[in-house]
Amino acid sequence: QVQLVESGGGLVQAGGSLRLSCAASGRTFSSYAMGWVRQAPGKEREFVAAISRSGGNTYYADSVKGRFTISRDTAKNTVYLQMNSLKPEDTAVYYCAADAQGRGLLLHDYDYWGQGTQVTVSS
Repeated sequence: QVQLVESGGGLVQAGGSLRLSCAASGRTFSSYAMGWVRQAPGKEREFVAAISRSGGNTYYADSVKGRFTISRDTAKNTVYLQMNSLKPEDTAVYYCAADAQGRGLLLHDYDYWGQGTQVTVSS
């Protein structure tokens, strides 16, 4: 069992930055590929970014490539999402998720989800 708790969301102006954190419980953090998924009002959840178990491979949605950076700190059981050059269309609830088997690229493969943190980007 893994419990995920996100933090770091908030209100920011377009062009600004935020860093999301996701703290994971348990001693098997390194066994999971980790990812960030977002859901905007009235839209389906969409993949944002994922990172491999070792942290050596990262993956991004085209919409955030070059602006967002995912990273993980195994010693702290934490995964981060650094978001720069934010746009109003980045407004969404951001969820952290853990994938036991895959690379974290497919939403239906995720085994555990956090409760989400709201990110609002004003124009």
